[in-house]
Order: sequence, then C-alpha cells, then structure tokens
Amino acid sequence: MIDNNCPYCAGGEKLAAFGIEICELKVSKLFLFKEQSHLGRCIVAYKDHVSEMIDISKEDRAAFLEDICTASNAIHKAFNPDKVNYGAFSDTLCHLHMHLVPKYKDGYEWGGVFAMNPQEKFLTDAEYEEIIAKIKANI
Repeated sequence: MIDNNCPYCAGGEKLAAFGIEICELKVSKLFLFKEQSHLGRCIVAYKDHVSEMIDISKEDRAAFLEDICTASNAIHKAFNPDKVNYGAFSDTLCHLHMHLVPKYKDGYEWGGVFAMNPQEKFLTDAEYEEIIAKIKANI
C-alpha cells in the first residue's frame, strides 16, 4: 500500500525536505536525516505504508529489526558514537520507521533526549555525500 501524502511513500520534495535516500535494505530503506546535529543520524523506513510493528508479518518484523541493526552497525563503524539512540514515534506520520541517532559524550545533547528536528546543523551536498559514502562502505 502507498500513501501519496507520506514522504516515505511519495518521495520527491516531501522526502527531500528532511532526508536523503542512502540505500535499500532487506525490507526497508535507509535515509540520511538532513539535520546532522548528531553526526550520522539516519532513518530506517519500512518498505510498505504500515503504521505499526504489529501490522507486518513475524518474518518481516524480524527482517526490519535486522535492517535497523545493519544500519546501526554501519553508523558505529563509520563514526564511532558512544551510543546510538533509537526512536520509533509519530502520531501523524503513520509509516513505520525508526530514527537512529548517534550520540557522542562530548557532543550535542549528550545525556538527554534527542530533539526530533532541532533545525541547527545542515550540510553541503558534498558533506552529505561524504557521510553517505562512509555509511554505505560499512553496510
């Protein structure tokens, strides 16, 4: 099922407002979150427009969690964060997705909850490409 109002389904400008596609995984797509206050922050979005983990089969749920682990492992290898925070929440954008937010002890928001979109750190296209290349090299 596709929802044309959903940025993960529709792509284009709606998605480009906050993310850049990195690659496809087993049952999801990996996106770089454009706001990079947390170096390497990404989103893993399930391949179909479903709202909840309980809306997918046990096999796809396991594969989705494996995709999250694959992405997290790549982030750890590429950027060596002290911790990756995981966030699965959204009341209005009902497309199953998980935020992967690398945290650094000497960095932004260490010791607290990450802001959904602090709108503080945006990069050049070349800088986004460099981050994406580092993540892809570790998938």
